[in-house]
Amino acid sequence: MTDLFGQDGDRRDFFRTTLGRVAREVAERTERRVVAQRYFRPPGAVDEVSFLSLCTRCEICIEVCPAQAIMKAPSSAGLAAATPMLEPSRQPCTVCDDMPCAAACPTGALIRPERIWEGYRLGRLELVPERCIVFHGVQCGACVRICPVGDQAIALDAEGRPVLKAEGCVGCGVCVRACVTTPSSLVLRMEES
Repeated sequence: MTDLFGQDGDRRDFFRTTLGRVAREVAERTERRVVAQRYFRPPGAVDEVSFLSLCTRCEICIEVCPAQAIMKAPSSAGLAAATPMLEPSRQPCTVCDDMPCAAACPTGALIRPERIWEGYRLGRLELVPERCIVFHGVQCGACVRICPVGDQAIALDAEGRPVLKAEGCVGCGVCVRACVTTPSSLVLRMEES
């Protein structure tokens, strides 16, 4: 006779799967409650809850950033107050070859990935064609010329329109800031956690 747990009655697999799913849901809900406002973090940031517990607000990453792109979260940020953050519309990350901010972090809140930028994402870039002047017959290409990653991240198609390449884009925001339209034709979104 087959019971609720399957032909073999393997309760361990059932409970392991169920408890694993419940634990993930609890962790996600906890993060949403603890982290009401999310911020773009410097390269190499661990998950947000771990980041908040590990970051001592020492400001070393801010001091070593060549682009001066890293700033402190405002006092209104609650638990995240004074933690390092990026505001790409003000000053985007310029994709330093060696990720000095992550290398300098003494606590593990930032960890330089083994392959540095390869496969790493700060954010997710989206194009809004209705805003882009190229889609209205005006030549541009500012976003492609300024990209620190190059044509692995963004290129122009045969008609001169920008083509985003998610697999190569690191989501730094340099192109968003360089876009000639207001608001920018490129939008940088947080990576889903």
